[in-house]
Amino acid sequence: MKKLFIVFLFFSTTASSQKPSCENIFIITTDGFRWEELFSGADSAILFNPQYVKDTSYLPYLYWAATAEERRKKLMPFLWNYVAVKGQLWGNRKYDNQVSVANPYHFSYAGYNELLTGYADPLVVTNKPKNNRNSNLLGYLNGLPQFKNSVALFGSWKLFSYIANGTNKKIPLNCGYDSMEEDSLSITEQTVNFLQQNSSNNTLPTRTDLLTFTLATEYITKNHPHVVYMGFGETDEFAHHGQYDNYLNQANQFDKFLAQLWTLIQQDEFYKNKTTLFITTDHGRGRKPSKWTTHGPFIGGSDETWMVQMGPNITPLGEVKEKADFNTAQFAQTIAGYLGESFSAKHPVADPIISFSFPTGVK
Repeated sequence: MKKLFIVFLFFSTTASSQKPSCENIFIITTDGFRWEELFSGADSAILFNPQYVKDTSYLPYLYWAATAEERRKKLMPFLWNYVAVKGQLWGNRKYDNQVSVANPYHFSYAGYNELLTGYADPLVVTNKPKNNRNSNLLGYLNGLPQFKNSVALFGSWKLFSYIANGTNKKIPLNCGYDSMEEDSLSITEQTVNFLQQNSSNNTLPTRTDLLTFTLATEYITKNHPHVVYMGFGETDEFAHHGQYDNYLNQANQFDKFLAQLWTLIQQDEFYKNKTTLFITTDHGRGRKPSKWTTHGPFIGGSDETWMVQMGPNITPLGEVKEKADFNTAQFAQTIAGYLGESFSAKHPVADPIISFSFPTGVK
């Protein structure tokens, strides 16, 4: 009974209301970030290993503590000191609270396709730069009168322009080291464009997350879109290079991004108390210390993910320790429901995580 009550609180909205449960949604991902670090902080089996950490005396000073609760607060203080009070955190498998990808491949293109389209497409089998055949939630929302020209995507990984196939002609979409293109660029946007154009890294598939965050927040401040996707990538990049120190530092930076974004939201009357954050990742990583750098269909733990949410429609449950089991494909319809909509496409779309009561008028 307690478990059912908790799940009901998660997904219930006010059925009698004529308005959606929130007016704005920011969907935020950090690529390939493990649930282990999110819920338990730095992993001692990796943190003290000189193969993965250059300075095994200094990094523990930053992130090590005796308990998982202390470690995770040192790594991600905003999530665990604020969001854990005001929102919800799902995916701590120590309590059999499971969030997973539904696709069998456990890599980025498949994970982001699943998240944005509500469909674990069995034909999405590589990370090749190929246009996605599946329509996605962002394009769908932008086609509705109430969200027209009020949807945007900013991604560190250049393949977002392929994953969100076609939306670059309908919504602002800035990925990889693409320059920001608008009729009137702010000083901040001009500066980022200059830095990108003159960076020695601008041929890499993933740009620095700080540049993505700067362009995204500048656009949000100027244009006030209702729906924004922000996809960060450096946690995955550092992990693939076996740099656990930089992986942890980037997770800490991601937490700072969330704190800054929430401050921006609460200082802007357009967004204040009307905006929900929906935060997750595209796949897990190897759960063994020797496999944490990689992921894929044959690497145990690669399907294991997590989800965090906070906003005016989200009951503040904190870290959910009840048994649960849901997957990324269910997120698209869940997010649509929070906005008072029902996402439809030519491909199958997974049901929301539970058949919760949508606002009156939603079909």
